[in-house]
Amino acid sequence: MIPFRKMNGLGNDFAVVDARAEPFTPTSEEVKALGDRATGIGFDQFIIIAEPPAGETALMRIINADGGEVESCGNAARCVAAILLDERSEPEVTIASAGGPMRAWRAGGGRISVDMGTPRFGAADIPLAEGAGDPQALAFSEPELAGLGPAACANVGNPHAVFFVPSIAAVDLATVGPMLEHHPVFPARANISFVEVLSPGHVRAVVHERGVGPTRACGTAACAIAAVGHHMGRLAGEVTVELPGGPLTIGLEGGRIVMTGPYEVDWTGMLGDGVYKRDPEPING
Repeated sequence: MIPFRKMNGLGNDFAVVDARAEPFTPTSEEVKALGDRATGIGFDQFIIIAEPPAGETALMRIINADGGEVESCGNAARCVAAILLDERSEPEVTIASAGGPMRAWRAGGGRISVDMGTPRFGAADIPLAEGAGDPQALAFSEPELAGLGPAACANVGNPHAVFFVPSIAAVDLATVGPMLEHHPVFPARANISFVEVLSPGHVRAVVHERGVGPTRACGTAACAIAAVGHHMGRLAGEVTVELPGGPLTIGLEGGRIVMTGPYEVDWTGMLGDGVYKRDPEPING
């Protein structure tokens, strides 16, 4: 069996396996079973730390609870960065991912900062279906969706659609989230955020995460919210994004996105052959 850590970033939770010494590749069905909150470990994503492809500190693979592998996860990046920083004397580490490399360093107060790269706003980059319309004013004609107003879209390592709304409390996330995630305008599906602007430097948001559903926090969604809001002139260069699980600080520095937030190790265990056991002593911190 192989050790794993149960970790979270603002309640967005993961099972993290370090597979650098001993390769470990679960099937989609195994991940779905392990992710079940009633009968398995329970998580939003299964994270594999592997040998890097081109000189980075490590590679991070991200598999959603539905068994599908995705490109990027900001909250998981902080958790993986904490593991890598604990084992090294260098002040920063670089994490390879399918969404691109990410530099990470300690920010004090139990927080980690991650350079999430440069946002992309073009229709082909997100991607959108051909002829979908303006990526920063994307309209929907379905009666259930038309009242939400237009979406502003971006790719921050993975695809996002952001709706600025008067009140997030009025949004039926459980209904419109899945409709939008699987809408034909998003050929790779999309993460869906609804945002209430409190000030240019402070917003509240709720997120339907692709392959997961409503989530307590989504790091890349917070990055997309700040990026599209700044791109449209609605938000400042540094924004506090308040999610159900807590706040993230997103800074836009030289066109790049820097995300800062906490991480936690909840408990540890052993995993193998589609089953797991929890270590007898819980871990907090």
